[in-house]
Amino acid sequence: MTSMRQATHDRTRQSAVAAPQVVAIQTAFPPYQYRQEEILAALARTTLRESETGALVLRKIKTSSGVETRSLSLPLEKLVDLARREDFTEQNRVWLDTALDLGERALIGALRTAGVQPEEVDAVISTTVTGLAVPSLEARLAHRVGFRPDVKRIPLFGSGCAGGAAGLARLHDYLLAHPGQVAVLLAVELCTLAYQLKDGSVANIVAGSLFGDGAAAVVAVGAHRDGGHAGPELVDTHSLLLPGTEDVLGWDIGSHGFRILLSPEVPTLTEKHLPTAVQSLLARHALTPHQIASWIIHGGGPKVFTAVQQALDLQPGALDLTRRSVAERGNLSSVSVLDILHAAMKTPPPANAPGLVAAMGPGFAIELVLLRW
Repeated sequence: MTSMRQATHDRTRQSAVAAPQVVAIQTAFPPYQYRQEEILAALARTTLRESETGALVLRKIKTSSGVETRSLSLPLEKLVDLARREDFTEQNRVWLDTALDLGERALIGALRTAGVQPEEVDAVISTTVTGLAVPSLEARLAHRVGFRPDVKRIPLFGSGCAGGAAGLARLHDYLLAHPGQVAVLLAVELCTLAYQLKDGSVANIVAGSLFGDGAAAVVAVGAHRDGGHAGPELVDTHSLLLPGTEDVLGWDIGSHGFRILLSPEVPTLTEKHLPTAVQSLLARHALTPHQIASWIIHGGGPKVFTAVQQALDLQPGALDLTRRSVAERGNLSSVSVLDILHAAMKTPPPANAPGLVAAMGPGFAIELVLLRW
């Protein structure tokens, strides 16, 4: 009990101390961009050819997904052919080649925007859930980008859609402990490469109708580092892991590759548990949801948008940046909240206004980061 009270006390003190700061974000996307209608037509010709249920789901998605365009790791015809061959070795090879290309572009762009040289980076965090690589992505990119040999590496795998928020939280933790240093976060998700062409389940059809590919890199500095930047401070974090929900969201991994687990319970769990997590974090800083000036939320899909809006009693336009990201990119898993935060940094709210990053992922997990603009 004493240790719990001390932890709460330490968390409360954080709002009074100088916090780590995001100074730059850069996104990168494959060159193969398609309209949603083209992708859904390809699904109808392949996976859904003999599935009445799938065809019904697809008709509903056409009118409600909110997705207009998506970037794919391969031209659509080659992507379908790769999925048809069911060769996980080849799928993962394409994933690795593409992930390294996009990751390098995102990292170099973010460092250039921040005015930070690669050799100044002290720690790098990477997150992905759509492919496997040992050594991990940040290890393979370290020398290509120009990081020092002694750079600290923190690879994350398995956080899924919550990975972007979790990665920001780990940036916060590291730079709070090392306030004179520079750290970067790299998120790469190539969701379309995991699509299962012969899986006619509703979960697979929904995933094939929503997810896109992309990468994002974040550069952040500790409070003792000379700044002068306009990005938000990372003030505090909060995590919530729900018991008995391991099968709600995630992968069934086997010789077939990554088969999606996506339960209809996700919106219900979000609506029930997100307010508790948000209130726990905000209460430590004497804030309420109505005082949050910017909501950086990975909504997943239309049903989760509604659940978040209702659960937090948000104003009608609060999720506009989220909806725009989904419309232009689709669901990017861990990359989504970073894409949304990147957009928010272009037109930030007034100085000292609070913001909140929120994302839900496998576990079932909720990851939150409190911002101060």
